Amino acid sequence: QVQLVESGGGLVQPGGSLRLACRASGDIASIYAMGWYRQGPGRQRDLVARAPVISTENVDYSHSVSGRFTLSIDSAKNTVYLQMNSLEPEDTAVYYCNVKSLRGRDYWGQGTQVTVSS
Repeated sequence: QVQLVESGGGLVQPGGSLRLACRASGDIASIYAMGWYRQGPGRQRDLVARAPVISTENVDYSHSVSGRFTLSIDSAKNTVYLQMNSLEPEDTAVYYCNVKSLRGRDYWGQGTQVTVSS
């Protein structure tokens, strides 16, 4: 079992920045990849960014955030970060931390609201 605790999020004006953090605990050795998904109002949950923990430079970004968001993983702290710059109203969503295990199981954080509005 892996437990995830998220922090960050909140209200920001268009063009602003936020950073999300998610710390994993429990069966850390079973983690294959860490990342973030989001679910906007009336929409399905979609991938934002994720990377394998053994090759954190190989980040898979969604097209809509590439160039604006940066995912990083601090293996010593078992923490994944999402730096979000140039935020747009369309980025408004609940953001969920995700861990995928070596056996393909998904673990989810509790979700944190990001609202981009003037």
